[in-house]
Amino acid sequence: MKIPYGIANFKKLRIGNFLYIDKTKFIETLENLSTEYIFFIRPRRFGKSLFLSVLDHYYDINAASEFNNLFGDLYIGQNPTPLKNSYLILKLNFSGLNTANKEKLENSFRLSIISDITMFLSKYKNIFDNADELEKEIKQIKDIKEIISFIFKQVQNKGEKIYLIIDEYDHFANDIIVMGDGDFYKGTIRATGFVRDFYEALKIGTESSIDRIFITGISPVMLDDLTSGFNIASNLTMRPELNEMLGFTEAEVLGIIDRLNIKVTMPNSGQPLTQKQLMVALKKNYNGYLFNEEAQQRVYNPSMTLYFFNQCKSGSQYPKNIIDDNIKTDYGRLNRLAANEANKKTLDKIIKNEGITATIATRFSFDNMNDREYFVSLLFYMGLLTIGGMQYGKTRLVMPNYITKEMFWEYFEKRLRIDFGIEPQMEELAKVIWDIATYGEIKPFLDYISEHVLQELSNRDLIQFDEKHFKVIIFAYLTTSRFYHIISEREVSSGYIDIYLEKDLRVPDIKYEWVIELKYLKESERDQLEQVKQKGLEQLHKYMASKSLTAKKDLKKALVIFIGKKDYVLVEEK
Repeated sequence: MKIPYGIANFKKLRIGNFLYIDKTKFIETLENLSTEYIFFIRPRRFGKSLFLSVLDHYYDINAASEFNNLFGDLYIGQNPTPLKNSYLILKLNFSGLNTANKEKLENSFRLSIISDITMFLSKYKNIFDNADELEKEIKQIKDIKEIISFIFKQVQNKGEKIYLIIDEYDHFANDIIVMGDGDFYKGTIRATGFVRDFYEALKIGTESSIDRIFITGISPVMLDDLTSGFNIASNLTMRPELNEMLGFTEAEVLGIIDRLNIKVTMPNSGQPLTQKQLMVALKKNYNGYLFNEEAQQRVYNPSMTLYFFNQCKSGSQYPKNIIDDNIKTDYGRLNRLAANEANKKTLDKIIKNEGITATIATRFSFDNMNDREYFVSLLFYMGLLTIGGMQYGKTRLVMPNYITKEMFWEYFEKRLRIDFGIEPQMEELAKVIWDIATYGEIKPFLDYISEHVLQELSNRDLIQFDEKHFKVIIFAYLTTSRFYHIISEREVSSGYIDIYLEKDLRVPDIKYEWVIELKYLKESERDQLEQVKQKGLEQLHKYMASKSLTAKKDLKKALVIFIGKKDYVLVEEK
């Protein structure tokens, strides 16, 4: 059985001997809900397109003869609903549109719709005996609303009903938001904008030929701006019973390992990982997503998980690269969204505290993008934050896993480059991190941070800094190597370790792990040094008494106290 990494065509999966995690029970769940027009969003590369393909093949009137082959051994094949194979499926996809300006966007939007409708007519030539003539007529229509109304009229004339599926509904809108062009956005989507006209046509179509709608994307950003133009869809994104509809549960990940007989060995040593060790690594890197406080299970990002398995399958060795480059593109989007000062400060707070307390907005518009609540909500919908729990009666949003933490740290390091002109000396940095890992010497790294980073900051900048900022600086530069899994506030029986450097599974020959207690004093607080030093050493001693640490070999301990930007005190414990 093959790993379906990057494959979003359900039929191809089923007939091509690819793995498929059965999510078809959710078809029944959706059909039993009280709404027929569904709006559902998830982060990028979270299995949305594949699920839409499942809906397509399940409800397509032309796919009835294939039903048993495609669904027979799945939940929905053994528990079919009354609406199976009863619709004409019209699929629209708004990714890849030209957003250079309003005119080019409108033209590419129109051509995209025409292309999708042309495929629709070709698919249902058994119903539209004049499909070729209809295609020619549609291509002559310039107005987008008229194009949509035209095809709906043809379907109504045939006495059929449409299941409308829209993928990447907000792709072009997100591009415009990142550009920060408010006039472009408003002129496209609001008032007399062609996007609003399009959705008004859909709303009218529900009175004649559209029976059901499923719309997906990565944010609810257009919902507010479409207002009465499309106020019929129900946003089911945060419904607890749909939390696991996309993404993999832990049981499903274990099932994949068993079904594919995945065996992973350590680089260099060739020692096999136990299933428990493998699951610890997968959970740390890819799990953690929760879309409702009442939901029962956190889910794994399916694309990242399959990417990992695909890497393992080809060599059976723990992959050197555990993050898909396609996921990394979110960093660039994050950087552009934080272009204004308010969002930048919010991001700083999130990075420093590894989360934030907020209310998740279920809909918002372009005008709200600089508002803290809406900006944080957008990070939630993008998958960069997820629900961690409740705090003070509000939702605590946290970074879901180590991969997203690394993205935030990378963002922070690049911010230091841009805001303060701090360019990393990569060869020197690599060497001092090597010294930490191989020789157990941390002083060269601290000298590097002091000389090349802290001393580049102005005294005014330092006024805003505290101990947590110094911790993030250390994280941001340590993560440039892949020697360590960096753990902030690791819990042990006697408290929480500021910084724990754990060997990365990809580099098993690294010798030293580290427990680091970090303190920071402003220059004006230097007289408190001895008191702070004593307290820090007491904390280190307590940590080392924990059972989880006493048996570890080659575990180094250090107290680091930064004083202002030019001085630090290092105490290494034996």
